[in-house]
Amino acid sequence: MRRARRPAICNLYSLTPKRDHVGRFFRVSHNRTVAFEPVNAIFPRHVAPVVRQSEDGEREIVLMNWGFFRLEKGRSPRPVTNVRDDQIRTNPFWRDSFQKRRCLVPADGFYEWRKDKSDKRPWRIVDAERPAFAFAGVWEGWRNPAGEIVRSFAIVTTDANEKLAPIHDRMPVMLKREDEDAWLDPGSSEPTLASLLAPYDTAKTELYRVDARVNSVKNDDPECLAKVEQ
Repeated sequence: MRRARRPAICNLYSLTPKRDHVGRFFRVSHNRTVAFEPVNAIFPRHVAPVVRQSEDGEREIVLMNWGFFRLEKGRSPRPVTNVRDDQIRTNPFWRDSFQKRRCLVPADGFYEWRKDKSDKRPWRIVDAERPAFAFAGVWEGWRNPAGEIVRSFAIVTTDANEKLAPIHDRMPVMLKREDEDAWLDPGSSEPTLASLLAPYDTAKTELYRVDARVNSVKNDDPECLAKVEQ
């Protein structure tokens, strides 16, 4: 069985609630969402649902590829799945998307490995109080070599909170429910947006061991979510 390379920070997450449940969680009407299936392990380059604000001010769920693409001469496009909170406002590669194309990335958990590689067994991180939450995301459209417009998203990361810090020094920005409107609002000021890019509440963060089978793109099944003894 082919195994994927062990993902870097926040390069593997899950969204297991069904489409209608996700729509209710994020206040998206049924006629403004597309069909998608629950996924136990979403890898870079996979197509996944994101929530964005349409031109009429209503929320909608659309499918996008995970990973912005850097086009380098002589090389295949490679996805950039994450952007640091201390770079998103100043780096030209991200700045326009931060200002104009923000989105929510629905999830119900993500997977992490020790940064120092002292232990290759994965951890699953969830919100102890919510069945689904949103990562702060940005999106962009780019033209592939065939001339087609491809829409992609990336997840914003920040410093790890106290519970996750022993494993890794970074974590994805998990937005509070009350902060989701501000992240999507095109009128939000940069200081307001920057204030949202903070470590998640330690008391609401739960983590536990899962089986290394989640490392493989072949293993999209509920066993990826199951807690295992340490």
